[in-house]
Amino acid sequence: MTQIIDHIPTDQSESVLCCYVNATSKMQIVRITNICDWYFERVVFPGQRLMFEALPQAQLEIHTGMMASAILSDTIPCDRLVVDPPENAPWAKQVALRAEAEQPTAVPAGS
Repeated sequence: MTQIIDHIPTDQSESVLCCYVNATSKMQIVRITNICDWYFERVVFPGQRLMFEALPQAQLEIHTGMMASAILSDTIPCDRLVVDPPENAPWAKQVALRAEAEQPTAVPAGS
């Protein structure tokens, strides 16, 4: 789905392609509210995958739906949801370093 109505207010070359998957059994509402002059909100059904463009510094809020209410259940930095970041992007090195730091270190067998 294209983002014609709620396009990012800055230069599109700064935007990144992100993917979020609702791995729960409940409906979720996802929002980005920390980018000035831009508000992004979508409903994500259980098992649904959402592809969207955002700025790397954006924060994706996950609101889990209940009967007539929603509770903020998580906030995810969009730079952690990037799909195949271009290697020449200035933030790509930070994403790669963060991912590398989160990898568990292997312990040699017999130690």
